[in-house]
Amino acid sequence: MHPLFPRLDRLPSRPAIRIGEATLTYGQLALAARRHAGGLFADGVRRGDRVAVWATPGLPTLVALVGNALLGAPTVPLNPAIGERELAHVLTDSAPRLVLAAEPAAFGARTPGVRGLYGAGPSKHPEAADADDPLLVLYTSGTTGAPKGAVISHRNAAFDLDALAEAWGWTEDDTLVHALPLFHVHGLVLGVLGSVRIGSRLNLLPRFSPEALCAAMGAGGTMAFGVPTMYHRLVEHAESNPGDARRFASARLVVSGSAALPLREHERLARLLGQRVVERYGLTETLINCAARQDGPRTPGTVGPPLPGVSLRLADEDGRPMVQRPDELGEVTVKGPNVFAGYLNRPEATAAAMDAAGYFHTGDIAHLTPEGEVRLVGRRATDLIKTGGYKVGAGEIEAALLEHPKVREAAVVGRPDDDLGERIVAFVVLNPGSEVRGEELSDHVARLLAPHKRPREVKLLESLPRNAMGKVLKRALASTA
Repeated sequence: MHPLFPRLDRLPSRPAIRIGEATLTYGQLALAARRHAGGLFADGVRRGDRVAVWATPGLPTLVALVGNALLGAPTVPLNPAIGERELAHVLTDSAPRLVLAAEPAAFGARTPGVRGLYGAGPSKHPEAADADDPLLVLYTSGTTGAPKGAVISHRNAAFDLDALAEAWGWTEDDTLVHALPLFHVHGLVLGVLGSVRIGSRLNLLPRFSPEALCAAMGAGGTMAFGVPTMYHRLVEHAESNPGDARRFASARLVVSGSAALPLREHERLARLLGQRVVERYGLTETLINCAARQDGPRTPGTVGPPLPGVSLRLADEDGRPMVQRPDELGEVTVKGPNVFAGYLNRPEATAAAMDAAGYFHTGDIAHLTPEGEVRLVGRRATDLIKTGGYKVGAGEIEAALLEHPKVREAAVVGRPDDDLGERIVAFVVLNPGSEVRGEELSDHVARLLAPHKRPREVKLLESLPRNAMGKVLKRALASTA
């Protein structure tokens, strides 16, 4: 039995994956994945050999991801929009045995020697994958230098997916709808590999649109995965389209991640759905650490408690464990079967990220609520602002700004200040047709939070710079502050 896909052969006639009009049953998926793995093996790929795959949203790509896992050949997923310099680094660093694409002609100029995915190889091959074998090499965003490849094992993924399935009541009876990219944890591990492990159905949308997601939910979807940017667009659409609002509201569970969901969107979605969105928190290196449960509280502004089996504690500025006092800020550190095997070719970086007790230091700043839920306030490098002798989390200021009726988006950074140490600078995108003075927004924050948390500068922008997952690029903003 494969360590990640125990149900692959148990449900041969059950629908497995739909992408547009193309579908596969579990029996068809199993046969196609084995033929892919057999083709790799016939061409000399062996257990442990890395295989890069251009992560385009199509059935052949998903077959390749499963087939690579069956053979024990870890996948290096490539973002179809990756830049030339980053692509060169990823390929040099990971040194894949092969680079594959569903449409080689589309990527041949960028990766000479790229080959098509295997579709007609022998259906038998040595299924040699072990639970501790590498499953994926996922490259981080590289905000502190060149991207590093996080090595995720079959065991890491299996543990995390089982814990989430228990927390969310995710079963074979579910149909998951998502339009997330296939080169990150949320879309690839949770969405694709999670569906195959659990034996549920997956409806993968090649492109996100509110109309497409609502239609998929109305056609039998029970769960939806997304990021805040998607949900903002979806709620804007659904509020003015009652039919699509009803289709979306048929979901039994809606999950948001990759960034904090603003309180305003929480409330709007709750009105549409008749239930609150479930938030979760994870990183490339740790998969998912925390999640609100389907049968537990879904507190806006928190990402739920740690998953069973995940040990989470806060650390002070020197990396030492803190006494767990509610509302005291510290760096999130985690330990458990979900934590990665290390960075590829970077033993020094792996060692630097772990402490002597085996806890991974995430760089995320949070505090714990009295109920044991985790409330994130930002990143240590960019979101912990030391101003006038206080420690302030950028995330709580952003949340306060988003409660202003004229504010559509907000990002907060700290900039060096001779008097304060750091001054708080807010970048704000207003709702269309709105006008507001920066002083009014600063006063708004001071009323909701505290005077020392007020932005000293407010800069109005047409849009915020974001990466492919919708996360705001704060370093770009800080350099212009």
